[in-house]
Amino acid sequence: MQPGTRSVVIVGSGPAGLTAAIYAARAELKPLVCAGEQPGGQLMITSEVENFPGFSKGILGPDLMKEMRDQAQRFDAEILDVNVDSVDLSQKPFVVKAGGREFKTHSIIIATGASSKWLKLESEQRLIGSGVSSCATCDGFFFKDKEVAVVGGGDAALEEALFLTKFATKVTLIHRRDTLRASKIMQERAKNHQKIEFIWNTEVQEVLGKDKVSGLKLKNNKTGQESEFKTDGLFVAIGHTPNTPFLKGQVEVDPKGYIAVKDLTKTSVEGVFVAGDVQDHRYRQAITAAGLGCMAAIDVERWLSEKGLSESKAPTSRYGA
Repeated sequence: MQPGTRSVVIVGSGPAGLTAAIYAARAELKPLVCAGEQPGGQLMITSEVENFPGFSKGILGPDLMKEMRDQAQRFDAEILDVNVDSVDLSQKPFVVKAGGREFKTHSIIIATGASSKWLKLESEQRLIGSGVSSCATCDGFFFKDKEVAVVGGGDAALEEALFLTKFATKVTLIHRRDTLRASKIMQERAKNHQKIEFIWNTEVQEVLGKDKVSGLKLKNNKTGQESEFKTDGLFVAIGHTPNTPFLKGQVEVDPKGYIAVKDLTKTSVEGVFVAGDVQDHRYRQAITAAGLGCMAAIDVERWLSEKGLSESKAPTSRYGA
């Protein structure tokens, strides 16, 4: 190993990045985690997490991320709260520029996640975690026997709406057009569901409520008519954007812009691995991100060993034993 060259740099500090850090640190790879200036990923804006194994009474999103961070640091993972400005994958070792510093590394794990697209309303942002959500699987349970609204018109929006019918008494889908972009089979399922109603040609102007969502201010974009709509929650399902600008097209992506994978965590560039929502647009769960982070770290450890680049003294064993 070249002096001053790290075994692995992990970009991102959500469940994927921090789980990768835990595994890499236990393998004595001495990982550097570039956590970002706002570390912790999307769980930092999630109130109660009830579906992460090991927390029978639930845990607050920020508290869960603190536990993961503390665990990684316990094994001497180095964590810097800086954004990665750029990476150079054209040379080896790779070069990572972050926080005004330059790091050379033999391998990289990209775990930068994907950001939900929002309506860009002040009231929406203020009430995220207090009735506004972008994940029905995460938060649907909290709306048991309540009425909720979903904004969107694609498959993701209809999947959210259909999932929410398991808990809510009524789900209203609000769409800015008069036709849906979703697949025909999803449209049929939603339109035939007795709990789902539609409001067409309409956009959300404001989310009402001081400490929690109480309703929406709507505007019909055909007539200009404004109205207020009572609801207990708003789910925004207008898509996600993978956080990859710093890569500048240096790795292969799929048609949706997510990093393409080969054999679970390997990217198109040898030595560059990926984990979490930046590759996964299907599940987008904390537990699946963590699982991919584990796999990425194990794959890095094995790859470094195969290339004779590792100083690891503690190979990762099954179940962490």
